[in-house]
Amino acid sequence: MSINWGPYFIVPSETLKTFSCRALLRETFDEDLLKKELKELGYEGDPIRATNPWYCREKGAETWIKIGESAEMKDNFAVSWDTTMLVNGEYQVLGLMHVWVKKDSREFVVARENIVDVVVEN
Repeated sequence: MSINWGPYFIVPSETLKTFSCRALLRETFDEDLLKKELKELGYEGDPIRATNPWYCREKGAETWIKIGESAEMKDNFAVSWDTTMLVNGEYQVLGLMHVWVKKDSREFVVARENIVDVVVEN
């Protein structure tokens, strides 16, 4: 069974889903739950770094447009999203969390996605 270690969308709050002009996109993950899932999968190690590219698309569209990317864990992978060039309507935001894990000389990457429905009202 999969353990949900994240990413968890926290921008600017877990309840705000309507954005106007600029929003600070942020995500986090639970390192302890990640280690627990890795152990269940037969992999062990310590997270050594992470990166989180951000994408958006109009709801129902197939193609994602990159908003930005962050590797700043201490800032919850914050990326500023300027919505002023977008048409008002329903969108989806994708956070694609990549975590590098190392055990001895072995290094590998795990990834998870988080898609959130939002509304743009400029």
